[in-house]
Amino acid sequence: MSDDDLEALALLHDPVRRSLYEAVAGSGGDLGRGEAAELTGVSRTLAGHHLDKLVDAGLLESAFRQQEKKGPGSGRPAKVYRRAGGERSVSLPPRDYVALASVLAEVVDSLGAEEAAEKAARAAGERLGRGRSEPVEAVLRERGYEPYADGGTLRMRNCPFHVLSHEQPLLVCSMNLALCQGVLEGLGDDPGRARLDPRPGECCVALSKTKED
Repeated sequence: MSDDDLEALALLHDPVRRSLYEAVAGSGGDLGRGEAAELTGVSRTLAGHHLDKLVDAGLLESAFRQQEKKGPGSGRPAKVYRRAGGERSVSLPPRDYVALASVLAEVVDSLGAEEAAEKAARAAGERLGRGRSEPVEAVLRERGYEPYADGGTLRMRNCPFHVLSHEQPLLVCSMNLALCQGVLEGLGDDPGRARLDPRPGECCVALSKTKED
């Protein structure tokens, strides 16, 4: 945990900044000041002020989107915002679970124990879902997946295991799939709904409305 982490997360204590951050994060792409202002019910000027503060803190990134109209009178490129790719965490006293998880992932890989790891992940997911009456979306949202509907598919904007998935992608993604299948099984739902369907910047697992053959 660093002072920068504390300062960045403290910004989200302000309800306007938090709502703007959630609007940008929930958009799944680039969001303009006007769009963010409309979604959160604040003025465009106020939205721009707070969005730039979130950029300065490293919670958001900004870029410029070219206008569709070209040539004279097209206006300047519009400033847009997206969620930053980095991670922020705070624990008191400081903990480093990611480092230990990384070591354990290396051990599993070196021992060739992927099948055992998937079995353990599925059992853990089943425990998360067992006895719950909420839909799977609610359980996954609690775990940080940020699920959203995409036609007949439930996708997740966030991978809770982002750092490890870059170090050990095959292992982590297979365990992630097993975990989600376990959650479905614990809820009394069809584990076959979960499948690997990676997209850039999103979780590698997606859920269909019904089991696919």
